[in-house]
Amino acid sequence: MRKCVAIRHVAFEDLGLLGPLLKSRGVAVHMVDAGVDDLGSIDPGEADLVIVLGAPIGVYETDRYPFLLPEIELIGRRLATGKPLIGICLGAQLIARAAGERVYAGVAKEIGYAPVTLTPEGERSPLARLGSDRQVLHWHGDTFDLPRGAVRLASTVITPNQAFAIGPAVLGLQFHVEVDPARIEQWLIGHTVELTAAGVDVCTLRSSAREIGPAVAAAGERVLAGWLDQLSI
Repeated sequence: MRKCVAIRHVAFEDLGLLGPLLKSRGVAVHMVDAGVDDLGSIDPGEADLVIVLGAPIGVYETDRYPFLLPEIELIGRRLATGKPLIGICLGAQLIARAAGERVYAGVAKEIGYAPVTLTPEGERSPLARLGSDRQVLHWHGDTFDLPRGAVRLASTVITPNQAFAIGPAVLGLQFHVEVDPARIEQWLIGHTVELTAAGVDVCTLRSSAREIGPAVAAAGERVLAGWLDQLSI
């Protein structure tokens, strides 16, 4: 049976739609909780796939969250193997940092459902499965410089680096394609302080999740399935 290591930072930002996809493909998932489990004990090359999930913290906050240092080291060693790796939101930022690039506060927070623009390379990638409207769920305030050797796949006006690939096996997504809209309430509760500080209306976000969330999730599932397909996972 193929194996996946998933690094989780907060309970509600979990595999989401990726969970059933991996199960249907016979992939066994070992969930690792950053800040609790020993990241240094993980063999970066053993798993067939490594997934790094999101969190409402900054990659640069290593003084406040010391576990980020061994996590960055682990991701760097995974990159060196050339084996499949996907980072979502904080996960994408951690990949960029492990690749030697800066991670820093963006121009403004992007929170809510909104489209991305695909680059020509993005149009030839699994992201093309987002459909014609390119709608995704954004939930971030930080951004990063594009890693050396990476190809930009998607952008927005205020965040040029929304998605990137390093070769065929590494994918970084600043936005979320894995979120199950039926569980959006967990996000609204867990991020209530951030939402209030950013002036985001919880009721509007909940309404959007009800109206377009299912279609966005279906497109996100197609993207994730396409990426796994090209890796034969």
